[in-house]
Amino acid sequence: MPRSQPTQPFGRQGEQLAVSHLQILGYEIVTTNWRCPLGEIDIIATKDNILVFVEVRSRHAENTEASFESINARKQTKLAALANDYIDMHKLDDTIWRIDVIGVAIPRSGKAIIEHVEDALGW
Repeated sequence: MPRSQPTQPFGRQGEQLAVSHLQILGYEIVTTNWRCPLGEIDIIATKDNILVFVEVRSRHAENTEASFESINARKQTKLAALANDYIDMHKLDDTIWRIDVIGVAIPRSGKAIIEHVEDALGW
């Protein structure tokens, strides 16, 4: 029976695919895997003078549905708190920002599927 791919390298693979996706769409990557005491933001990028905090959810699946279902109310609150921490730490109070989610589905046999939801939390 084949061993499943370890979670951390698999997650990094999804994040790398998400970074490439964003760059193709014209986003400038500010940083990846930004950490603070509250946790981590996968990708921070800018486009059209908007600061974008990106949560990447990767799954071995045929579609991205499970990726998005994994973002519950608790995770949404944490993402908003992380974004606010970044803004406070970098003195970006007047900056327009949003939180996006990128779902990455990687079927066991086939090409990765990437779905990008802008302003996913609607905050």
